[in-house]
Formats: sequence, C-alpha cells, structure tokens
Amino acid sequence: MDDRTGTDIEAAVFRRLVAHLRARTDVQNIDLMNLAGFCRNCLGDWYREAAAERGVILEKDEARAIVYGMPPAEWKRRYQKEATAEQRAAFERASKMHK
Repeated sequence: MDDRTGTDIEAAVFRRLVAHLRARTDVQNIDLMNLAGFCRNCLGDWYREAAAERGVILEKDEARAIVYGMPPAEWKRRYQKEATAEQRAAFERASKMHK
C-alpha cells in the first residue's frame, strides 16, 4: 500500500470514529476515559495539535467541536450526565495508570 492510500484510509477511519461518537451521545466521556484512556476532548486536542504541526491554528473548543459536531458546551448541556461515584472512583484509578 502506498503512503497516500494509507493516509486516505486513516482519514476515513477517523471520520467513521467521529461519526460513531457523535451518534453515541449515551456514551459519556468519563466512560471512554475509564475504559480507553481517551475521550472526545482528547481527540479534539489531538486534532488541534496535528493542525498546528501543519501551520493551522485552531482554538481548543473549535477543534473539539469538530469531534462533537457542535460546540462542546452545547454537547455537555444536552448530553452530559453527572458522573456517578463509581465512575469518579474508576477515573481516579485509571488516571494513576496514565501518568
């Protein structure tokens, strides 16, 4: 496979992941962090960093909106639930593993 084809495939996979996360508003960011060590915010931050490496400057919320499909504050207002004690405890345990 040539580099261009590989990049095209990677871009398609990213778009599919973003579409999946946009559709699965029931999946909370804390659950993603607890299970996978990343969340929608991380993807937006990684997007912003990759853009900056190419000379494209994006604000944090601007890049995160690309992942959320809307401003992050609006997504939080619509879909984010209060984290349970169990979720917060799991986050504390998981965050120690990622330092």
